[in-house]
Amino acid sequence: MVVRMTAWLKWILPLLIAGPALAQSTPSGLNLPGLAVNFGQGADLVDSLQVLVLFTVLTLAPAILILCTCFTRIIVVLSFMRQALGTQNLPPNQLLIGFALFLSIFVMKPTGTAIYNQAIQPYMAKKITTGVAIDRIEYNLRGFMNKQVRKADIALFYDVTGEKAPNTITDVPIHFLIPAFIISELKTAFQIGFLLYIPFLILDMVVASVLMAMGMMMLPPVVISMPFKLLLFVLVDGWQLVTGSLLRSFH
Repeated sequence: MVVRMTAWLKWILPLLIAGPALAQSTPSGLNLPGLAVNFGQGADLVDSLQVLVLFTVLTLAPAILILCTCFTRIIVVLSFMRQALGTQNLPPNQLLIGFALFLSIFVMKPTGTAIYNQAIQPYMAKKITTGVAIDRIEYNLRGFMNKQVRKADIALFYDVTGEKAPNTITDVPIHFLIPAFIISELKTAFQIGFLLYIPFLILDMVVASVLMAMGMMMLPPVVISMPFKLLLFVLVDGWQLVTGSLLRSFH
């Protein structure tokens, strides 16, 4: 062990010692990208707070991607599909998440295009301010969520808070709309999952009845029914049917 550490030190120490010399010998014409954040004396407090808000938004970006788009419904339905087939970890989680992500990109393409053209591109060209860009992003996301959310789910939050409900859905605050949208997506996903379970449940019941009639009660029905489930799923082109139903549920 000591011999290995000595060997590592022989390689690392020269690099540490030569590091400043190598940095000074860097050609002046080579511009390396860098980021400097100054929270000390001489820095504007407003600029510092904007940087903190930016880092916070970047941290919450995965949650926004999952909860404010169609990703929730798609991944829940695909998980139900895997459980109904009884294949346990096939397809694996990485494949389901990747598939759900690309389906979400396909569904959200019109919204993403509108956000890019109306908010991101003008903001990068410095034609609009940060506040205007955020308002336009929120407006386009609200346009998608307004089409999918149920009025009953929005009314739930107004009943809890005791506030008066607005006349139109466009007047609903964003902190009311997002949780209502999530509840609506989960309800729709569970409804689709229930419909997916029905044919496989019937197949399990038929296999269990046949095994009991043959006196093979010690043989688990799942072992016999799973190949038939896979055969049925392949014959009806199940992935195409499930994907088509998911995509049509957003229109």
